[in-house]
Amino acid sequence: MASKLQIAVYPGTFDPITLGHLDVLKRGSRLFDRVILAVAPSDSKNPWFSLEERLEMAREATKSMSKIKVAVLDGLTVEFAQKHGAIAIIRGLRKFSDFEFEFDLAHANRLMAPKIETVILMPSQDQFITSSSFVKDIARHKLSQAAAFVPPCVLPRLKKRLK
Repeated sequence: MASKLQIAVYPGTFDPITLGHLDVLKRGSRLFDRVILAVAPSDSKNPWFSLEERLEMAREATKSMSKIKVAVLDGLTVEFAQKHGAIAIIRGLRKFSDFEFEFDLAHANRLMAPKIETVILMPSQDQFITSSSFVKDIARHKLSQAAAFVPPCVLPRLKKRLK
């Protein structure tokens, strides 16, 4: 009998996707057969990039990663995970100040979907400071410096966005 694929969902706005996101994604892909990078519309966060642009950047940045599927996150993350047969939700934790939010979110998700585990992964040490907000702040002041924190497909889009 064939075993069922172990699927995880890695949700976020990915505005834009960063090397930190990719680091967590690679770590997750070592633990699961498939990871769905679920890109959230998140209009409330006033994203720099449209949902379509963020999907394109995510697909381009992950094209060499065979275990990764990029999809639009529609509805609640736990419902999305259930719909896709996921057993886990991956969350990245960069610093201690993120912990309380992630702790509360994990418990809320567990209440809604007790069979889906939250897996917290930390990026490598060189990616601890990397976040989409950080990248946008750097890009506003010195675009060339942002290149150290994003995959190559993101830089031209940052440049276009800032014009």
